[in-house]
Formats: sequence, C-alpha cells, structure tokens
Amino acid sequence: MDVRGTRPGGGSRNPYELTDDSPVYVISVAAQLSGLHPQTLRQYDRLGLVSPDRTAGRGRRYSARDISLLRQVQALSQDEGINLAGIKRIIELENQVAALQQRAAELQQAVEGAAAAMQQREAAVHASYRRDLVPYDQVQQTSALVVWRPRRPGQE
Repeated sequence: MDVRGTRPGGGSRNPYELTDDSPVYVISVAAQLSGLHPQTLRQYDRLGLVSPDRTAGRGRRYSARDISLLRQVQALSQDEGINLAGIKRIIELENQVAALQQRAAELQQAVEGAAAAMQQREAAVHASYRRDLVPYDQVQQTSALVVWRPRRPGQE
C-alpha cells in the first residue's frame, strides 16, 4: 500500500519537496499527460484502479506515479485486451508483491543486524579468555616416563 508523505524508511519528508507521489496535476492535465479522456479518469477512480489525492474542495489531484499507473491501465486494456476487473486484480497483486518485497528487505536487515550483534558478543567472549591457560589439544603428548620425587625438607 502506498503511504504518501513518508519515505520508504518511515521518516517524514519535506512537505514542499516534489516527488513522484506529490499530487500536483488537476484532472485535465492528468488526462492530457496520460492520453485519456477526463471522464475515463473519473471512471477509473470510481472503480478504484487509480486513486488520486483530493483537495479540500474534493477536486482530484494526480501525481506522476498516478499518471504512470493510468498509462499502464490503458496499455493493459487496449494492448493486452484485459478487462478492468482483471487490471484491478493485477494492480492489487503488484502492490502486494511490492509490500512483501519491502517486508522481506526489512527482515533481511533485521537478520543482518542480529548476526552482527551476535558476532560482536562472540568476539567479546573470546577476548575475555584467560591467556595463561594452555588449551589441552596444544600440549604435545609423548610416551616418555617422568619420575617425580618430592623434595624433602633440607634437601636442595
């Protein structure tokens, strides 16, 4: 789902910054840019194919992304022969795929962050080892016999 006014990372953006999601085109300009009749744009809005923003007076304002979507709907309808219900389903599925890809990217970042934190904790544990101890597997084992005799007091 498209959240207008926010960046992909979730932070807010400058309200005066123009992006592809900025609603700036009135219906007549949007119709001209998309090559469609204004009545067709109204119909697409009623069907939920393209949902432009609204002004306080309920006037439609289209963004560059909306214009692109209108062109895509037109191409699917005229070039591919897909009916409007099919186009609506295609758009819904594309939006769902985009949302899932965004979620997968977020989860990937979380996994990478957790792995980095785990490696840091592991390095801290390794750094805390006592260095005066010798690991058993590094001691050379021989078959030599060593006799040990304790010293008696007064003997040196």
